[in-house]
Amino acid sequence: MKRTSRDIRTANRYEVLRQIIAESPTSRQELAAATGLSLATVATLVGELLDLRMITEVGFEDSAGGRPRGLVAVNASGGALIGVDIAETYVHVELFDLALNVLARADEHMRPGESLPEQVVTHVAAAVGSVVAQAGIEGARVLGVGVSVPGQVDRATGISEYAPNWDWHDVPLLDLLTEHIAYPLYLDNPLRAVAVAELWFGAARGRGDAVVVNLGTGVGAGLLLGGGLHRGVSNSAGEWGHTTIVLDGRLCHCGNHGCVETYVGAPGIMLNLRELSPDSALLHPEDQTATIDALARGVREHDPVALKVVRDTARYLGAGIADLVNLFNPEVVVLSSWVAAALGEPLVAEVREAVARHALPRPMAATEIVLSAIPTDPACLGAATFALEGALQSVGQRSAKRATRSRVRSARPS
Repeated sequence: MKRTSRDIRTANRYEVLRQIIAESPTSRQELAAATGLSLATVATLVGELLDLRMITEVGFEDSAGGRPRGLVAVNASGGALIGVDIAETYVHVELFDLALNVLARADEHMRPGESLPEQVVTHVAAAVGSVVAQAGIEGARVLGVGVSVPGQVDRATGISEYAPNWDWHDVPLLDLLTEHIAYPLYLDNPLRAVAVAELWFGAARGRGDAVVVNLGTGVGAGLLLGGGLHRGVSNSAGEWGHTTIVLDGRLCHCGNHGCVETYVGAPGIMLNLRELSPDSALLHPEDQTATIDALARGVREHDPVALKVVRDTARYLGAGIADLVNLFNPEVVVLSSWVAAALGEPLVAEVREAVARHALPRPMAATEIVLSAIPTDPACLGAATFALEGALQSVGQRSAKRATRSRVRSARPS
């Protein structure tokens, strides 16, 4: 799809604000250097963001013999953003100020089988209401709600096209949410959300090419190529969890056999444990979180079963990540989401060894493999940036409409 001049202007406004949030305070000259935009363009965009009260002037810095440079910083109290992380076992919601500091959090637990769209929407609405009440802010200050939902998502229509773990097909999720939530809503996928979170605040910041591996109930890879988010032609890029790692292997929810997800997602790890030790006390058959936490404790206590399960999981994960390293030649691979966070560095160490056995030496030598260090929920953080992007786009559309009306009025005969 060809981008219009308005799309480009929104993207530039978003990129300038992203740099200001990351580097506050900063000068227009530094923003031009960081974004590659001209100083005149940056000055115009900064003026727009000042008018919107998203940023503020904060004084001057001395320059070597020249005029002092004016500094701008994000106006943290200029609005609020909400990020929603919908996963197969929970809904987690965080409310942020404009500097993307967390002001409030809320969790809703989802029991096994509690996956009808109406049930999920009820949990989301409850958690969104909770964070707004906790933060004590006026509803008018909420610029938008970004919603991260597993599976394939049509951003333009707000339809969850396919979520295999829930057997969702063409669910009008945005419309369902709109019945309960009065704020502007923006829907996307956790692969994109965690990738953007790493780009803004994590291990991918300042990197040209990075892969963010999302390890939860489901599995996928967020792709950051050429310094930006890669979505693919239908917003479906990154479904690496549904690539085949074992021919004629385990049956996957997507209908295929041997997908990466069936060996390294939380249910797959539970099956690894069950196959190794069916009666293990580490196994909580109906509780993914409890099982993964028990494995993490077992690794710390040098339990041989836990160590073997993590090592076997890392073998599959390493082989799959080696494919990503060979295909994309990234500077960094980041392991993210709740399974990666729970198993931590012991998993990462095993994965590094496994990737080294399978990846080609040249791309492997250029790639770091690290655990996400983002202190908050990365899917919520990334989803909040989608809300910010949407807010900037809607501002641009309103400005364009005002300009059109002004031109029409001025063209009328007196």
